[in-house]
Amino acid sequence: MGLLKKALETYEAMEGLVGIYEDGKEEPLAPIGHIVTKAQIEVTINAEGTFVGAKQADKDQKIIIPVTEESSGRTSSPAAHPLCEQLGYLLGDDEVKFGLYINNLTQWCQSAHAHPKAKAVLAYIQQRTLRSDLTNAGISPDKEKDMVCWRVLGFGISDRSAVWEDVDLMKAYSSYYLSQKQGETNLCMLTGEDTHITWQHLKGAFSLNGNAKIISANDSSNFTYRGRFAEPEEAASMGYLASQKAHNALKWLISTQGTIQGGRAFVCWNPQGRAVPQPTQPVQDQFEDEEDLFDYRNYCQDLRRKLQGYQDKWQPEDQVIIAAFDAATTGRLAITYYNEMLGSDFLDRLAHWDETCCWKDYYHGIQSPLLYSIIAFAFGTPRGDNGKVEPDEKLIAPQMQRLLSCRIDQAAFPLDIMRALVTKAGNLQIYSKTNRNKLLCIICAVIRKCYFDHKKGEFKLALEPERMDRSYQWGRLLAVMEKIERDTYDPDEKREPNAIRMQSVFVKRPGYAFMVIMEQLKKAYYPRLNVGLRAMYERLIGEIMEQIHLSLKVTENYGDPLTETYLPGYYLQKSALYTKKETEEVEEHTDEV
Repeated sequence: MGLLKKALETYEAMEGLVGIYEDGKEEPLAPIGHIVTKAQIEVTINAEGTFVGAKQADKDQKIIIPVTEESSGRTSSPAAHPLCEQLGYLLGDDEVKFGLYINNLTQWCQSAHAHPKAKAVLAYIQQRTLRSDLTNAGISPDKEKDMVCWRVLGFGISDRSAVWEDVDLMKAYSSYYLSQKQGETNLCMLTGEDTHITWQHLKGAFSLNGNAKIISANDSSNFTYRGRFAEPEEAASMGYLASQKAHNALKWLISTQGTIQGGRAFVCWNPQGRAVPQPTQPVQDQFEDEEDLFDYRNYCQDLRRKLQGYQDKWQPEDQVIIAAFDAATTGRLAITYYNEMLGSDFLDRLAHWDETCCWKDYYHGIQSPLLYSIIAFAFGTPRGDNGKVEPDEKLIAPQMQRLLSCRIDQAAFPLDIMRALVTKAGNLQIYSKTNRNKLLCIICAVIRKCYFDHKKGEFKLALEPERMDRSYQWGRLLAVMEKIERDTYDPDEKREPNAIRMQSVFVKRPGYAFMVIMEQLKKAYYPRLNVGLRAMYERLIGEIMEQIHLSLKVTENYGDPLTETYLPGYYLQKSALYTKKETEEVEEHTDEV
């Protein structure tokens, strides 16, 4: 009940937004007794119930419509909405459906909470001319499930004629429907009050699974309530009002603040409506004034400064709620992840992840990779002419949730994801230049994170020429051999150097691959280099080889397969070779010779 209780708190804190269409928001927060849906046909009438016109509704427009407890969760059994409804209920061909609709709308219009626009719709629909009116307007009336919404002219400004935008009409229906709640009451487990209980909870909290419900009580035969309860109220009982508020709040939150990944919805919010950074994205990516920061200290300071901007607007007791939703079947919506914590703790955990899982991209500064990008490069394959890396859709949701848990719960980074990335990075030649750089930055950030989580070690974001790590030094050597060959290429040369083509062999047998590549370099490429470059590269190779031998541990041999740390060594050395400092050093050696 924790999730629904927080959703209820959110609704009550946001009641000022009920029924309001906000700019930039996909859908509004629905009032009590209403749902948000889409319409296919828009019919305009006047205040006397006379047909004015009809047209196809905006297919992207989401509208608020009044519903009953039965109609909001209807499946095959007929149950009519009281105002906007499907053609099958409005045309009069099915007398049962038509009768249900007329009865609901009549009872509302005869109550103390009647609204003139509802009366105009009732007057029009009782004439049974909808089919011919639609046909004359060029609209097909043959699809029974097409939803019809209404505009009623003659009650003020014409551009406010839409019933789905009339807040007064919504309030009138809510008051009417709540006044009809009579009979036995029971304990609401959300509010702790004795109130009218509902067993028909709203469906469609997650739009991709429109019929799925979080709470359902239709297991009354055979394996009754999973063999644990005799009656549904023994498992959970919830008041109608509380259920409406909680479910409408969840639908609004998922629609306006949720992130859909692999068919699963991830949503993070503050119940008081304060702005919250999204945990599926790096903090830096959520600010338009993002700068390229190449210094780790400045990066951390900038990160904390931006998060402090959130903290300054919060109260000490403010909470952040994180939840994930998925549907195993078309009728059941599962809560696959749930967490609530103080806002200050949430911000600290975001900062901790972004500080420990980041890398120095020499194009864009220090960055923490997108969680989706980690998954895409770990489990995806380059496809198409542009080489876009796309993972299997079924893998995205569970892997995203694993990484989200690592970031929010501070669980150790999954080593299997790191190993998958290392495997993909072991064949760089299949990636485009852009994707190659992205992959290397991601794997280096992940290796840095794994060493922090599992070994309490640290990788610096700058090259460490004297790092006592044999694999790291071999990675440096791979970068040097690649650069030697590339220095001889013409500007439009696209051929991969031998070092990259032999990368997979180099990782398994570095000593053997080194001899083969160096032999090719000295035979075909060294003669094309100027004397200064040859001297610089010979000196650098000698220094790295010496460091490899110094880094050997008792349990290691010179030519053993490399560990994942060769990749940071490779990336940092390659980056260093393209800096201004190295260029100036080459010119100095040339002058000496």
